[in-house]
Amino acid sequence: MSLKAKLTEDMKTAMKAGERRRLDVIRLVNAAIKQREVDERIQLDDTQVLSVLEKMLKQRRDSLSQFQSAGRTDLAEQEQFEILLIEGYLPAKLGEAEMAELVAQAIAESGAAGPKDMGKVMGLVKAKAAGRADMGKVSELIKQKLAAMQ
Repeated sequence: MSLKAKLTEDMKTAMKAGERRRLDVIRLVNAAIKQREVDERIQLDDTQVLSVLEKMLKQRRDSLSQFQSAGRTDLAEQEQFEILLIEGYLPAKLGEAEMAELVAQAIAESGAAGPKDMGKVMGLVKAKAAGRADMGKVSELIKQKLAAMQ
């Protein structure tokens, strides 16, 4: 079942169960997906839906930190709820060892010789780890590995 189909089914389930908060978040996700489809005039596949979900997560995390620093616990609680619900649609995160193995494979595949080849390696890793790894951490790991090659 595709992610879009799963979201639609979960929306129906939330409607029937009267779960208002859950229904609102799923509708927000569906609206973001639909907006991107309309803007780009395409049908999103699961990889592209994952990128929409990751973008939404990043926005929610930024908002959460701002609400917490401003002492708005009510809004922070809502953001936390949305984060947890959206994370439920993402695949399981890669562990440190799995991430290191993926980076090592990408370096070998791309024939990277040093830091100047960072873009090649990052492109390969990004394609394989979509939605399963924090790309900031992956980038740092790649930098370390490539710097050690010199």
